Amino acid sequence: MISLKLIRNTVLASATALGLAAMPIAQAHAEAPVFVGISIGIAPPALPVYAQPPLPGPGYLWVPGYWAWGDAGYYWVPGYWSQPPQVGLLWTPAWWGWEGGAYVWHGGYWGPHVGFYGGVNYGFGYGGIGFAGGEWRGGGFFYNSAVVNVGGAHITNVYVNRTVVVNNTIVNNNHVSFNGGNGGIQRQPSPVEQQAMHENHFQPTAQQTQHQQFASQDRAQLASVNHGRPATFASANPGAYRAVAQQHAQAMPISAQDRQVGKSYNPNTREANQDQRIANGLKSGQMTSGEAARAEGTQSRIDSQVARDRAANGGTLTNQERNQINREQNGASRQIYNDNHNGATVGQNQVNTREANQEQRIANGQRTGQMTSAEAGRAQNTQSNIAGQTHNERVANGGALNNQQRQQVNREQNGASRQIYNENHNGQQTRPAPQQRPAPKAPPAEHGGEHGHR
Repeated sequence: MISLKLIRNTVLASATALGLAAMPIAQAHAEAPVFVGISIGIAPPALPVYAQPPLPGPGYLWVPGYWAWGDAGYYWVPGYWSQPPQVGLLWTPAWWGWEGGAYVWHGGYWGPHVGFYGGVNYGFGYGGIGFAGGEWRGGGFFYNSAVVNVGGAHITNVYVNRTVVVNNTIVNNNHVSFNGGNGGIQRQPSPVEQQAMHENHFQPTAQQTQHQQFASQDRAQLASVNHGRPATFASANPGAYRAVAQQHAQAMPISAQDRQVGKSYNPNTREANQDQRIANGLKSGQMTSGEAARAEGTQSRIDSQVARDRAANGGTLTNQERNQINREQNGASRQIYNDNHNGATVGQNQVNTREANQEQRIANGQRTGQMTSAEAGRAQNTQSNIAGQTHNERVANGGALNNQQRQQVNREQNGASRQIYNENHNGQQTRPAPQQRPAPKAPPAEHGGEHGHR
């Protein structure tokens, strides 16, 4: 857990929450700490994997993309190239950290050295420790092409240093986007990072603030809409993204329903993520009906176990129960991965496509909280039975279903569809996440706080 005394700059996850979106943040030295953060009860989504746009020219520094929080829940702010407020400054990325029972936002800042950013591996030189993408030499910035896409720009200040990348990278295969708590990155600030956090800092520029504002108004960037795959991952610069965001906002503005759904959307419901992977495997043909039956049966048992444990504990899980469920889901995850990569495939067909659609609906129900673990357990059990039956009949018929069998499977899926619909609309919901609340006030500060996305 990160001590609040170590935090030099914590700013709003979304300035729109306080009506400050249109106000440029001052670029003056931060002689006193800025601590006007918010805390959220839902963990941010995993970091998406994306490619870095080419370097537009000398003097630009990469600002990695990140998940911010607004009045419609989490949204992705695209990564971009930015010029620092003055020569010699480096960017410390924003990050989320588990603190005091919630996820607290810590804003990014410019400074002479890179400070602590939660150990989050944002890629492109921000491997979780410091910055390996380049360095200032005199009045010029030199780029490490081992992690920076210098592209076709005429850049002479280039070098290659892979060792510094390896030595400052925190392996993050699950693309975790937060520090501390259950499933978060377990890393504390080093003495060097603590020292950097107490230096004089520059706040994000007005252009950076406006960039986040436009992302907050772009419906395609909402986690509840894109399920962790935003329409725009990165941009050459804030101005290039502005036109895209405005087009999206005009074509499909964020609605009141989007805001309601977004605030309760939990992108990290692992049960839903597993269902999504089963659906993807069925759609692509990488998962056969027999494999899907096993995977769905496993998810049904885990969902039912979660429901029983929650019922016994007043609606929550103990740490021991969460750890046990996590171990079981780890095993299920390996099973799904193996089934999707073992070479056994099936051509696209209506039966598997419909089963994939049912899995998608179950996943969506769990993500939005409209489907409880008990309901998901029943729905998965139904899908497992249908998939098992389909597999057995295909084996008996040389790999295909006859018309009568297809019609029978269709009738059973019609019943399953009604079951899923009813459970998504019966008023039973998972316990909502804690409401947004002000972050704890920071005490006075002392002097003045490759995840290959390629």
